[in-house]
Amino acid sequence: MYIMKTIPTIFAVVILLILAGCKEDHLEEKGFQVRPTAADNEEDQANWINQDSLKFDTRPSNVLLTGIQNIRLTTIYKVNFNKERKANFIGSNDYYGNYTDIANTSGNQWNNNFMPGIVAVYGYNMVNISHYDINTNKQRNFFEKPVLIKTLYYPAYSKDTLNFKPVSRNYFMVSVYNNDTNKDGFINIKDLRRFYLFNINGDKQNALVPENYSVLKSEYDPENDFIYVFAKLDENQNGQQDESEPIHIYWVDLNDPTRLGRQF
Repeated sequence: MYIMKTIPTIFAVVILLILAGCKEDHLEEKGFQVRPTAADNEEDQANWINQDSLKFDTRPSNVLLTGIQNIRLTTIYKVNFNKERKANFIGSNDYYGNYTDIANTSGNQWNNNFMPGIVAVYGYNMVNISHYDINTNKQRNFFEKPVLIKTLYYPAYSKDTLNFKPVSRNYFMVSVYNNDTNKDGFINIKDLRRFYLFNINGDKQNALVPENYSVLKSEYDPENDFIYVFAKLDENQNGQQDESEPIHIYWVDLNDPTRLGRQF
């Protein structure tokens, strides 16, 4: 009798987990609309003329303690609504853990950070980052308009070491979908994913990978303190990833991220 009750319970839990995973995948692909599409009806298209399509409700999430004493960041999320147009939920911060097995060994104390001296945070529908300088009491956003942020990399608050040496960072990096590159009316994960460097003041410096590429993944090189970024070239210039397009590898020197180049 006990087994007969347990099996249906386990089955129900498995179904719920599968459905939750499907929902999360669907949400990740949604992004947000930036202009009318062919699917919008005439009334929607007419209303679009009277509104700024990039304006929607946002809310701050957590304050991030960076390794730069006077700089604090706040992640900003899009407010999601249900069918009754009632505020439903906002995303929340999640963190990537250690990048390789050598972390947290003798001489390599990364304190569970993504890479030594670097924290990597992500969350559903993160659309901007607030930069606040305690010394000047000034606040600004990384991006002038909402974007879809994949990952924010910022200096770790913890005292990390790499090969027995202290590690400190004084910059930020952001992996982001910042334009409707495929012209489907949405900014989402179907667009090209860019990778940018920001200085200590929150000023965008340059693209770490050329903007006609879409970032796929990265690998860390602890011997050189490099990050290798795999990216797909938008060869046919249609603003999206296609299976047949070539993949190239770019390197970024994390000691000085203005030093970068193409390896493959």
